[in-house]
Amino acid sequence: MTDPQAAIDAEAARRATERDARVADHTAGEVQEGIPFIGAGPGDPGLLTVTGKELVQGADLVVHAGSLVNSELLDEYCDDAEQVSSIGKDLEELVPLMRDAYGDGREVVRLHSGDPAVYGAAVEQMDALEHEGVPTYVVPGVTSAFAASATLRTQLTLNGVANHVAFTRPQGETLDPEDDHIGEFVGMGDVTTCIYLGTHAVAETMDRLVEAGHDPDTPVAVVYHASWPDEDVIEGTIGTIGDRLEEAGYRASAMVVVGDAARKAGYERSYLYDGWASGGGADGSGDDTTQEADD
Repeated sequence: MTDPQAAIDAEAARRATERDARVADHTAGEVQEGIPFIGAGPGDPGLLTVTGKELVQGADLVVHAGSLVNSELLDEYCDDAEQVSSIGKDLEELVPLMRDAYGDGREVVRLHSGDPAVYGAAVEQMDALEHEGVPTYVVPGVTSAFAASATLRTQLTLNGVANHVAFTRPQGETLDPEDDHIGEFVGMGDVTTCIYLGTHAVAETMDRLVEAGHDPDTPVAVVYHASWPDEDVIEGTIGTIGDRLEEAGYRASAMVVVGDAARKAGYERSYLYDGWASGGGADGSGDDTTQEADD
């Protein structure tokens, strides 16, 4: 087997000069040849996509993200398959496991939590497999920010409140301080900042925001285990959420939502339902800035 890092480097170098032909041949959600990297969603088995469900039900081997994937999903949809947790395993172990099973004619599925596109570390696995001659593709899932938004009964974008959304993470072992842009996003004012992988660092992150001069009364909501049976919501502000989260005792598996959209207050009515967008404009035509579902 090629060293995974060498395989990743080789695939990256190839993409610098060649476009993957499959980009033009397949759409998201289309079942393709190879190993699918499936977003299992945030927790509730019902938030697995129809395509994802069909693929895991037909799998012989499911390599999953351990406790980050609800065991109810594994029990309900792939109880007949061999199940292997990826927790604690490196690429040198995972890649040959999936490659050999696929080479033996088995249906192999790689099940990530949430959506593989957001902090999923999927591409490096896919590149290593592709270099070994195993085709791969992505089946999207529901990311935890969207589940948290649903729990909070709000939108991440609200007219007059938040025109932008930032997916980010705080500084720590895998992110240098100069690459932590949370303060910049919060400082823009009309951004809903969704902080992944930072439950353990909420208090420190909020202290840095206060020290940098950000309004301590800015709303913050923390959704622990969004969509799981033990889901919990802790609400507060930049100035108070650290203490409240520490009191709750959560150190992982929570989505932190910063900004006025977290409270669903102060938004303005959009143009969508005032007759303007549905043929009621001055020239009888709308535009694509007021779509009901635009992403």
